[in-house]
Amino acid sequence: MKLIKLDAIDSTNDFLKSLASQDELDNFTVVTAENQTKGKGQMGSKWQSQSGKNLIMSVLVKDFLYDNEQVFNLSIIVSLSVIDALKSLNIPDLCIKWPNDIMSYNKKIGGILIENTIKSDGRIVSVVGIGLNVNQTNYEHLPLATSLKAICNKDFDKDALPFLIVEKIQDKIESWKDNSADFWKEYFDTLFRKGVPMPFKNLHPDSDGQNFMGIIQGVSSVGKIQILLEDDSVSEFEIKEVQMLY
Repeated sequence: MKLIKLDAIDSTNDFLKSLASQDELDNFTVVTAENQTKGKGQMGSKWQSQSGKNLIMSVLVKDFLYDNEQVFNLSIIVSLSVIDALKSLNIPDLCIKWPNDIMSYNKKIGGILIENTIKSDGRIVSVVGIGLNVNQTNYEHLPLATSLKAICNKDFDKDALPFLIVEKIQDKIESWKDNSADFWKEYFDTLFRKGVPMPFKNLHPDSDGQNFMGIIQGVSSVGKIQILLEDDSVSEFEIKEVQMLY
């Protein structure tokens, strides 16, 4: 695993995408930063992190995805890899809030942003951004956030985490062909609030933004969340079309 360590950068994802476009980088090249000034979350939301306290990393993944319809497979691999890495550190009560927020005790400890580029020959090259709250403890303006230190009351070696996570990603990619059904099941079994009636807010542009009750039933092959509604119909929502209210 090639590791590029930076002190400060606007975005590790943008930096790695730029490198990947100019150079034949090794698969699983990793970029980390102590501070990120323009960190991104899903659909343009911002990722804020206290300098030097948390894991900010991006990893290059290629030669895995070959079809746009399969891009969610990588999301499953990465989110399960982060969960496995945290389990090895004895972080309790872990789950995945669809599509790939990492939770512990109903609070967010990490997020994943995957950006895919289709090359002229049809190959899909992915830059996987992972933000993980490690040793930061002040979340005064983020009541739904927490960190490994806040949960376990001890410091963690954030520099060891990229190696641990990437090892899990590599292992799952290598075994994906034979174990994809098991990974999909594990992903669903790890989903936050699955099978439980809960309120949602409809954020679809054509909706009136009203709240509704529903039950998470599953996730489609392209990553849409499937929610059972009160009229017993099942609707599918893309990222940012629906918000869980918890």
